[in-house]
Amino acid sequence: MAESLITNKELNLEEQYVLLENRIFSLLESNDKLISKLANFCAALKQSFEKISWVGFYFFDGEKLFLGPFQGKVACTNIMIGNGVCGTAAKERKTIVVPNVIDFPGHIFCDAESKSEIVVPIVKDGALLAVLDVDSTELDSFNRIDQIYLQRLCSYLADKIFNKTIISF
Repeated sequence: MAESLITNKELNLEEQYVLLENRIFSLLESNDKLISKLANFCAALKQSFEKISWVGFYFFDGEKLFLGPFQGKVACTNIMIGNGVCGTAAKERKTIVVPNVIDFPGHIFCDAESKSEIVVPIVKDGALLAVLDVDSTELDSFNRIDQIYLQRLCSYLADKIFNKTIISF
């Protein structure tokens, strides 16, 4: 079955997220496997916002983060907890918005063209499951609205989609 995603670039950022959120909830209600749901989640985000150059998941295996479904250029496959933006967000279990990645100590340059980034940890029952990593080739691409809606989407993933036992591939 073909899926379609309706976007409207004339809407303001918050209106675009509301439109996207409804579509993502619909996509995620399918009986598809977790990996398929997360792949479509990434595609929907990248398709909805021109500012996104890379979007994907890094799963936590108990030691480090490893690459999951994504959209964009080839990426780093393993990130140690505490390293880079993803590893720091995972360690601190809090969202990190980086207006200019050059200014983030220890930033990992998987893509030399990346200029700004937001990373949202996905936590369920106190356990770190994964992080959502979103990059842009533009400086200062992500703001409070992005943070609010990406956190809401990740909370939905943690509450309704993720199952801790599924992530050990």
